[in-house]
Amino acid sequence: MIKIIESPRDAMQGINQIISTKNKIRFLNALLQVGFDTLDFGSFVSHKAVPQMADSRQVLDNLNLSNTQTKLLAIVANLRGAKEVSEIDQIHYIGFPFSISRTFSELNINTNVKEAYRIIDGIQSICHRKNKELVVYLSMAFGNPYGDKWGTDVVYRWTRILNQHDIKIIALSDTIGLGNKDRIYEVFKLMLHEFSNIEFGAHLHTTPKNWFSNVDAAYQAGCRRFDTVINGLGGCPMSNQELVGNLHTSHLLEYLRDANEIIDLDFDVLKIARHIANEIYPS
Repeated sequence: MIKIIESPRDAMQGINQIISTKNKIRFLNALLQVGFDTLDFGSFVSHKAVPQMADSRQVLDNLNLSNTQTKLLAIVANLRGAKEVSEIDQIHYIGFPFSISRTFSELNINTNVKEAYRIIDGIQSICHRKNKELVVYLSMAFGNPYGDKWGTDVVYRWTRILNQHDIKIIALSDTIGLGNKDRIYEVFKLMLHEFSNIEFGAHLHTTPKNWFSNVDAAYQAGCRRFDTVINGLGGCPMSNQELVGNLHTSHLLEYLRDANEIIDLDFDVLKIARHIANEIYPS
């Protein structure tokens, strides 16, 4: 079964112009009716670091969750954020970006890899107490530009450690779009073979030239969970690298149709959501 995690949070966080809370609510309420498995709707992080997400709680309080099966995911960067999210009944998943690159870990969440690992341990304890599920975004899973050591052995080692702490969902993240089809296939094939108890997702940052080959590589390796963004906006503003957009929702849907996968979405509502995105996102 295909799971699509729609991530307006990842699109919005890199936009300098603040989108009004009213428009965010209107957009997210439309997305909640499309039929996505999960909506990565916001983050509970430093307002100074990511000002676009400062109103995530206000947005959440105005979402209509009465007629949707879509689950909510929020990103945190530390234990304080995790504790805040754990008290919110409407949120099912707590997402945490864990980088196997020392440099990016310090850029993204202002901590080293070992401390980030201790944070994961703490968040997992919170999740167990509060009936939440932790989603770890394994950043720089397909390489990094900083000269830090990378290899499938590094990805494997950290995945093995996360597995020992009962992490059930890991999104392998091509944080700045360095992945190519061979590397993506190799990593997914190895991880899916070695850790059959973990649900692996693909968080791909793609271009018009490589989206198909990269999606195909993940799919052919066995991945069935994909993060997408309407209009393909996004990227990590903390990477000190040029932003590479997220996997466009329509690109994934095009691929899945050609693969004869069943896509249980309301395409009329998706069209409405896309229209709202065109209104509120910069052109």
